[in-house]
Amino acid sequence: MLGFVTARTAEDSGGLGRTPLDISSLCDAKGWSRARLVHELRRTAAIDGRQLPGDESLLRMIRLWANRSRAPGPDYSSLLVRAFGITQADADTEAPDRFLERLDSSASVDLNLVHALEAQTENLRTLDRRLGAGRMMDQSEAHARTIADLVQWSPVGRIRCALAVAGAEAAALAGWQALDLARPGTSWRLHALGRSLAHESGDPGVIAHVTAQQAYALLDTGRISSAVAQFESARESAGTRVPGALGAWLAAAEAEARAAAGDGLGAARLLDEAERLLTGDTPPFIFLNEAHLARWRGNCLARTGDAESVGVLSDALDMHEPEFSRAAAGLHADLAAAYVARGDKEAARHHARIASRLSVTTGSERQRARVGDLLSNAERE
Repeated sequence: MLGFVTARTAEDSGGLGRTPLDISSLCDAKGWSRARLVHELRRTAAIDGRQLPGDESLLRMIRLWANRSRAPGPDYSSLLVRAFGITQADADTEAPDRFLERLDSSASVDLNLVHALEAQTENLRTLDRRLGAGRMMDQSEAHARTIADLVQWSPVGRIRCALAVAGAEAAALAGWQALDLARPGTSWRLHALGRSLAHESGDPGVIAHVTAQQAYALLDTGRISSAVAQFESARESAGTRVPGALGAWLAAAEAEARAAAGDGLGAARLLDEAERLLTGDTPPFIFLNEAHLARWRGNCLARTGDAESVGVLSDALDMHEPEFSRAAAGLHADLAAAYVARGDKEAARHHARIASRLSVTTGSERQRARVGDLLSNAERE
């Protein structure tokens, strides 16, 4: 038995009263051994950039906690709560009947319910495209955390894996919306939740997609080299094990980061690869066709100041689907950037104003900030 970890109660101001959190039951519910618990503690700590002692030391601490010779300190208590995927409130109030209630609730999940949850994610995607992140973020995050809660209490098996896939993509959607609202820290944390669920599922395509999408938080905050490295790692880890359309998306996303780093040749090579790979079925969590790829190429050309960017982006605008309101804002912003590079202030202001209007409609703080910079640049050039 792994024993109990203690967590402070709300009334515990002096360190005397503590409520036990039954690690044994939680590990049994997840099918974890002590070695797996060590792995999960280390994975959780890595999210914070924290180094833990060696495996033998961690196993020794777990034995001490198990026989109640020692209680974990606040840092390890926090790690344990997060590793198990429960809230501090759960830790403070956990009781046997609540534990059994959670197990029974998750045991009732079947594939039909998983499909219903995935359908809800798809509805949220559709609403996000039309209404924007400002109106949908709270719903998307709550939806993702609901699925994550079901995963953590589900028995190991096929249903748990399917739930983990659904949860990973729901978390990625919420993380993208947070990025659109100019909340990169929240975006990073939601994608970290998505990556954890993706690894739980073992699906290489989902793992690669969530890992790559998380890198946009690095790109948006100017950590260009780190973003390139993460995009590249995601693409290479996926290899040929993912659908062609997803491989194309991974290549195009990395191309965008390489263009931001000034590597125009590398970006062009990856975009050519994306066009070659764009075949077969497209996973529900990405939107990619020839029109989207044309916009991506134009974006990369605009980032590197290539004179062809205006023509490519104009063609992409002609092919644009009206449903993608936020993408339209980005497309007009790209055109404004391309015209700024060309020195055409009038055209730059025209497209920047359209992008500004669309970003207000969709509540995109990300695009609004970018458009503000473009208008300033247009006035200075």
